[in-house]
Amino acid sequence: MENLFIFDFDGVIVDSLGLYEKSVNVCLETMGLPPIPDRREFLTLFDDNFYEAIARRGVDVGEFTKVAASIAPTLDYDSIRPFPELIPVLKKLRKGKRFVIISSNSSHAIRLILKKYSLELCFDDVLGYEFMLSKRDKIYHAVTAFRTDRERSYYIGDTKGDIKEARSAGVKTIGVTWGWHPRERLAEAGPDYLIDLPEELLKF
Repeated sequence: MENLFIFDFDGVIVDSLGLYEKSVNVCLETMGLPPIPDRREFLTLFDDNFYEAIARRGVDVGEFTKVAASIAPTLDYDSIRPFPELIPVLKKLRKGKRFVIISSNSSHAIRLILKKYSLELCFDDVLGYEFMLSKRDKIYHAVTAFRTDRERSYYIGDTKGDIKEARSAGVKTIGVTWGWHPRERLAEAGPDYLIDLPEELLKF
């Protein structure tokens, strides 16, 4: 049985905080809602599931995802780049394992970016918000679809919410500190492992 590695996308594979923040605010303004001007406040949306967090702020999630899909073609994806130190690690780690991306982002946008940097063949599947909004449920799906078990499945995330959802799905959790939440904040969610450099993934 192969190990399953489940990656978050934004903040783990690519440096995209600025564009993601901008796209959320454009969606809110399009819906006639106030944007979130402060980055610290924006990042609190990822202390739990992002869509549950915006729903608590009074945002209609169904409408939000429709608006997000409509503005996606207007976004400047050229500003998004993979973390350079991660690329060789992915290629070394890939052998004998299954790789899946689970994200709150659009799977279409993710695939475009992966293709641009010749990374699309690294991943067996991409599950964005179009598939399910809950990362926990997407993790359940991936574990079942790839016929592995939770003890051999690792979720790699960069936010407190990532780690909490993955823990609730019963898989191993790896918090990475080069993304959106700092080490101290990730530690609050109790990941199984906490790493500072992409090359540390090779020990798994």
